[in-house]
Amino acid sequence: MIFIGTDIGGTFTDLFAIELETGRSMTAKVLTDHEDPTQSVSEGIRQMVESGQLKPEAVARVLHGTTLVTNAVIQRRGAKAALLVTEGFRDAIEIGTEHRFDLYDLDIEKPRPVIPRHLRRPVRERILAGGIVELPLDRAQAETEVRALLAEGVQSIAVCLLHAFRNPAHEIELRELIRSLAPGLHVSLSSEVAPEIREYERASTTALNAYVAPVVGPYLRDLGEQLAGRGIRGALLIMQSNGGTAVAETASQFPVRLLESGPAAGAIGAAYIARATDRPKVLFFDMGGTTAKAFIVDDGRPIVARKLEVAQVYRFKHGSGLPVQVPAVDMIEIGAGGGSIAHIDRLGLLKVGPQSAESNPGPACYGLGGKLPTVTDADVVLGYIGTDTFLSGKMRLDGAAARRAIAEHLAQPLGLSIEEAAWGVHQVVNENMAAAARVHLLERGRTPGDYSMVAFGGAGPTHAYGVARALRLRELVVPWQAGVGSAFGMLCAPVAFDMARSHTVAVDQAPWAEIAAMLDAMVRDCRGKVAKAGVPEGEIVATRSADLRFRGQGHEVQVDLEGLQWPDVDAAEVLRRFRAEYERLNAVKGPDAPVEFITWRASARGPVPQLPLRQGSAGAATAPRSTRRVYFRETQGFTDTLVLPAGSLAVGEALAGPALIELGDATITVGPGASAHLREDGLVLITLPS
Repeated sequence: MIFIGTDIGGTFTDLFAIELETGRSMTAKVLTDHEDPTQSVSEGIRQMVESGQLKPEAVARVLHGTTLVTNAVIQRRGAKAALLVTEGFRDAIEIGTEHRFDLYDLDIEKPRPVIPRHLRRPVRERILAGGIVELPLDRAQAETEVRALLAEGVQSIAVCLLHAFRNPAHEIELRELIRSLAPGLHVSLSSEVAPEIREYERASTTALNAYVAPVVGPYLRDLGEQLAGRGIRGALLIMQSNGGTAVAETASQFPVRLLESGPAAGAIGAAYIARATDRPKVLFFDMGGTTAKAFIVDDGRPIVARKLEVAQVYRFKHGSGLPVQVPAVDMIEIGAGGGSIAHIDRLGLLKVGPQSAESNPGPACYGLGGKLPTVTDADVVLGYIGTDTFLSGKMRLDGAAARRAIAEHLAQPLGLSIEEAAWGVHQVVNENMAAAARVHLLERGRTPGDYSMVAFGGAGPTHAYGVARALRLRELVVPWQAGVGSAFGMLCAPVAFDMARSHTVAVDQAPWAEIAAMLDAMVRDCRGKVAKAGVPEGEIVATRSADLRFRGQGHEVQVDLEGLQWPDVDAAEVLRRFRAEYERLNAVKGPDAPVEFITWRASARGPVPQLPLRQGSAGAATAPRSTRRVYFRETQGFTDTLVLPAGSLAVGEALAGPALIELGDATITVGPGASAHLREDGLVLITLPS
């Protein structure tokens, strides 16, 4: 029985497969086809099958992560969608909030909603904050608006009515009306997509769901057909932003939950490694072809945020994007990947990214038409990447083209040698990523020196040594499958689904029986979606939690509600948990003020898959060891460096730096003064110099 993980990235599409009975594993890495990403998955499987590594009939499960949803939002390639709102709130989604992400920019550009104003229509109705109907839905007026939208040729409709999270009756009535007029049209209800308080965020999330749903549905159907065409009949599960997987039907219903599916998979893989190595504090570093990401993993679990932001007008500037109220693995993203383009800014300073050469035309060394210098070109010039051993020799790199690109666009304008300019690119990337990771840790009350680093991605293992050194970490862990780390991480993810529903009530006035019934219904819904993926009922674990705050505050604290006696809840115990969590997060005790519930949460998860990992992969490189001239900061120049394929490294063998360990689809840097050894499960542990 074989499981396959597939991750479509901006430059490469990665595949990782493992045979559960034996632990035999295999990988594939192909350039991403941006016109039809499913073709990249199909091509990777074809390569595995034709190499004799994979028997399609043995595949029991395919897990898939994709950038399709993110790209559709960023590039504005979604469907023609409409939005129905309560009369008087047509422009709320465009007004947004009072927050200005740059106080000193008089020409600040706010993010544009994905649904233009002429496709946002008001309906006459009103539900009060407590869920009481003040004005019934005017069906005749609503039908007029829906017919007008259908005449415009909309492919999807979002419905976000005021206080629908407390009473969804009018939204449900509107869906019935829409389906009576257009039976096949996709309808997204805010009471199902994001039934949480805060009107702007709820409307934004629902609109985005409707915007991408007509794109994601056909995409997932095409992917299923591609797999079937390759003889694969196993279940197809889709990675979600929260670190869990779901069946394609659920993913098609809530496609907004797929926004960060690829990065989330990497974090889940890093958490699996943290548990396997008994590392309680891990900083996960993932650097691919387009971006780099950093995640915090504490006690074997990545931090999960309650919302995220996409399509930022000013890349990587929080507040300049569209808010999405769905659970997502908490991360920081840096515009630096192997394909990130290096350039000189108007002040004459060397900068890297955020623009990327991606897979087309790619870095100059790929020989596919790219002429601009990238991080990969710099790494080739510095000796970190071998021109003949890239992707296990399946793709030869043009070192001369890399040198020309750096010489023309960087070295000559700056008055530097090619090698100095290349080292500048390498160092700028490392320092930028280290600075961002340091801020990410400190903002969450973590001390960098307490953490070990786990590195994934095609470029991650190459740069992890420099980033870890800049952060003054003591240890670096790299799995042999790091180059396809997100694809590997998908196989470590449980089937999962989360729900939230806002219902504001003071703790000392909470109607516990009513709340218990609401949470039970939410848990049943979550369990049902997990069971759809084939998880036995007895293996599903459900949890309950809630967001609380001191009355008058603008932000909440999530508190675990497990272990309470429902419906006879001890309010004092809830308050104790809230105050303890508040103090842990803020390092101060809260005020003596009333506490209220804002949002109630339920989740259900299947078991975490147990993977029989072992060293190496099917078809691992067996080339002999060699030496190569590699540039290191410690030696202030090029140094003869041992280069060895991972297949030639024996379990337990001690390796002193400088050295490069070539994994086939990534290269691990072991710098001067560092030491490394290989574990039986294929994890390379690197001890960094103090």
